[in-house]
Amino acid sequence: MADVVRIILSIIIPPVGVFFKVGFGMHFWINIMLTILGYFPGLIHAIWVVVSKD
Repeated sequence: MADVVRIILSIIIPPVGVFFKVGFGMHFWINIMLTILGYFPGLIHAIWVVVSKD
């Protein structure tokens, strides 16, 4: 259920979903940069981070 919430947050604001998955880690900052460059690269990266298993 938590992944569903993270995916919904990632669709609205991609860095928020990544933050709730990994915190202020490397993927969070990568996602910030991708979202600044464009919404869709940030969205794709955010969903990838949320659904990937650690």
